[in-house]
Amino acid sequence: MFLTGFADEAGRDLESQIRATLELKWNHIDIRLIGDTFFGMLPEAEFEHLCARLSENNITVNCYGSSIANGETLLFSREHYERSRQDLIQAIPRMKKLGIPMLRGMSFRRAKGDPDTPEIRKYVFEKVNEFVDICADNGIIYAHENCCNYGGCSFEHTLRLLDNIRHKEAFTLIFDTGNTVGAMDRRGCDYSRRQSSWEFYRNIRDFVSYVHIKDGTAFVLPDGTVQPPEYCFPGDGEGDVRAILLDLLRRNYDGGFCMEPHMIMPPKVELGEAEKKAWAEKRYKTYIGFARRFEKLLASCREQIEAEKQGILL
Repeated sequence: MFLTGFADEAGRDLESQIRATLELKWNHIDIRLIGDTFFGMLPEAEFEHLCARLSENNITVNCYGSSIANGETLLFSREHYERSRQDLIQAIPRMKKLGIPMLRGMSFRRAKGDPDTPEIRKYVFEKVNEFVDICADNGIIYAHENCCNYGGCSFEHTLRLLDNIRHKEAFTLIFDTGNTVGAMDRRGCDYSRRQSSWEFYRNIRDFVSYVHIKDGTAFVLPDGTVQPPEYCFPGDGEGDVRAILLDLLRRNYDGGFCMEPHMIMPPKVELGEAEKKAWAEKRYKTYIGFARRFEKLLASCREQIEAEKQGILL
């Protein structure tokens, strides 16, 4: 078991990401954005610099958090599909050079209306299989995350996707504890029920090999509209983080826990230089604080399990 994180949430620049990882005394990192560019699309000189700096600091990359088939990738869009495919093709030799075993991918943006028509299923299964086939041919795992995508519509959608993957040895599931918060359960035609993080996890846990840690609380308006979640420290929200951690530990989970706070997101307005500096410092400190809070929660869960084994009530 190891701890890691999308350190671009500590800072978009590479040096901030390295500094945060070292401050936490970790030697693992998940690569996503450097500046405003996804790892797979970095200019060659920037990629070589990244390799050198990670090596100098003995930091290992566990997963590339790509944008492949993510929530910004529209169904039936040839342009968006080609963009994802190009990201994958360009990322593979870089992943091999750095020894990155796994790529985070998704299953295209949620469709409006019925998210599970035969036409949608055919497209999603066909295109995701194309990405997984490429990964299989190159010894890389395509790790699907429950998010605002087809598989994230419900645990049944995730299982249906899994059932239709050809190269199952090159496919696995990432479970994000916070992506269910505020998301609607889109089984059937009644979308009035919110997802439960525990229910989603419980139904796919046998296939989960990586976990993203995020937590939050969603607010429901009188008309039933769910507002975007307000993200918080792990264990303080509706993501059932503690219950899921306890279950993973009891099941001898030995994979990674990747921090993804989402608590301090990029501002939507232009900031002055002093404001940018203050915002960047707050973002960095929040990432560190989130990671340390998770370390304490994980230790507490381990203590509870050990006490249970000894018949002690905490």
